[in-house]
Amino acid sequence: VQLQASGGGLVQPGGSLRLSCAASGYTFGTYGMGWFRQAPGEEREFVAFITWNGGDTFYEPSVKGRFTISRDDAKNTVYLQLNNLRAEDTAVYSCARRRTNPYTSIYDQADYDYWGQGTQVTVSS
Repeated sequence: VQLQASGGGLVQPGGSLRLSCAASGYTFGTYGMGWFRQAPGEEREFVAFITWNGGDTFYEPSVKGRFTISRDDAKNTVYLQLNNLRAEDTAVYSCARRRTNPYTSIYDQADYDYWGQGTQVTVSS
């Protein structure tokens, strides 16, 4: 299993980015996928989740309405569209695969078994 995140960069406040996470080594369309982020000196935190079939999405309250998670099973890729970015969105963003048999919640990183390497998002003027 491999997850490769990309798309990060430096953007001004109010700007946009689209992150991608390309998956390989498993049947992508049967797993829910999440995005987490970790700012310097902070704990890694939940950002967004999409179910295996794309039917439901969930967001951390501070990003709801600004970020959109989506998936393209034909490309084995999950996306995170980041709009109206703020300085406090600066972090390393990582994608993760939810376990086949989850035992806590989508908001808990322990519920995910494989992680991408992360991509840096910096919001600054």
